Amino acid sequence: MTAALLFAAGLALLVVGAELLVRGAVRTAECFGVSPLLIGLTLVGFGTSTPELVTSVQAALVGSPGIAVGNIVGSNIANILLILGAAALLRPIAVESRALKRDGGVVLAASLLFAAAAASVGLARGIGVVFVAALAAYLFFAYRQERDLADGHTAAFGRAEAVGLVRPALRPSGRRPRAPAMAGAIALAIVGLAILVLGGRVLVGAAVDLARVGGISEEVIGLTIVAVGTSAPELVTSLVAAVRRQSDVAIGNVLGSNVYNLMGIGGLTALIRPTPVPEQIVRTDVPFMLGITVLMVWFGWTSKRLSRAEGTVFLAFYAGYVGFLIAA
Repeated sequence: MTAALLFAAGLALLVVGAELLVRGAVRTAECFGVSPLLIGLTLVGFGTSTPELVTSVQAALVGSPGIAVGNIVGSNIANILLILGAAALLRPIAVESRALKRDGGVVLAASLLFAAAAASVGLARGIGVVFVAALAAYLFFAYRQERDLADGHTAAFGRAEAVGLVRPALRPSGRRPRAPAMAGAIALAIVGLAILVLGGRVLVGAAVDLARVGGISEEVIGLTIVAVGTSAPELVTSLVAAVRRQSDVAIGNVLGSNVYNLMGIGGLTALIRPTPVPEQIVRTDVPFMLGITVLMVWFGWTSKRLSRAEGTVFLAFYAGYVGFLIAA
């Protein structure tokens, strides 16, 4: 019971810390005159993934690769099956085929690159350099694409829009604050970062204790309760977008989040603390992640939408996947 309460407290600290960090970072960037588009693609889009980042880095630092890597892979699986499935069940999600072909291709490429690294050298520092460089290249492409508005919105833009839809305080205002506001913004970001680090330590420690007390492997804990817990904001965001009939935002949120998870969180974790990928995750969970990524893209290409029936299939797959992990 104590471990479960600490886990919940750690998760709450992560959410609060991420909120404060991103608010402070956004306001600081506005003080320097950074464009709202660039702020949205980087600070808002990736910044709201800091709970996953801090959790994976903290787990890697304390020698728990099952939680560190399981959080990344499990979050992507939950994003597709749980979050898209629940959103589609609530309201069918229309898919713009041109955007899905481009951004679905990016997610597939990122998933394949992650799978290749996991099966060979793990999250080595060199792989971290490649992943972070790939994410930077994607964000540069997204910035150029959105600035020129030549070919529809990218998943990175959809992710930022989805966050702003649910948490308006994180949306760039486009107005340059007065200089005295910078000190408050920086202080807010520092406080948020400190809370994030504390939350990560509490959550990872509680997750390790839960695994020990419950007789469950750290890999299963990382793939399930840690991954779902850190992905909870994405679930709320996509459900709100579905209710408001903003299906492009709902699917962009998932696609963007998956790219940030694989390339950003995986890459930064590897740079900070090179981490081996547990054999169980290499053998079972990474191939499953690849398979459902292909399924998501195939559904979108063939039917141009995710129907309630397909959402039900996604949720059934997720229930079956969690059941398999627990029973194994």
